[in-house]
Amino acid sequence: QVQFVESGGGLVQPGGSLRLSCAASGVRFSIYAMGWYRQAPGKQRELVAGISPNGDITDYADSIKGRFAISRDNAWSTLSLQMSSLKPEDTALYYCNFQTADGRVPVRDWGQGTQVTVSS
Repeated sequence: QVQFVESGGGLVQPGGSLRLSCAASGVRFSIYAMGWYRQAPGKQRELVAGISPNGDITDYADSIKGRFAISRDNAWSTLSLQMSSLKPEDTALYYCNFQTADGRVPVRDWGQGTQVTVSS
């Protein structure tokens, strides 16, 4: 029943910017902490940014801190990730999902993801 639909990815040059969006359905969105995850080829899926249910607390992986900003709109059940100063190492398939209490990557409810490719 839970569905996440990611969008906004694309090909961008190093130093460029992208804004990713995630539309959630089938869930009482406003009561859950949410996160953006990514998986690059040959690497494990990882949490890059998380946000509390009401949006007042955010946390970021060290690798992207200062470059990405996570936000949410509970009225529309949407999650966003503003990415700037993109680097080739940011190239990955990006997903949204719940941010778990124990910090582990979720095991279900994954959407299709949206591809971000940073290359010149």
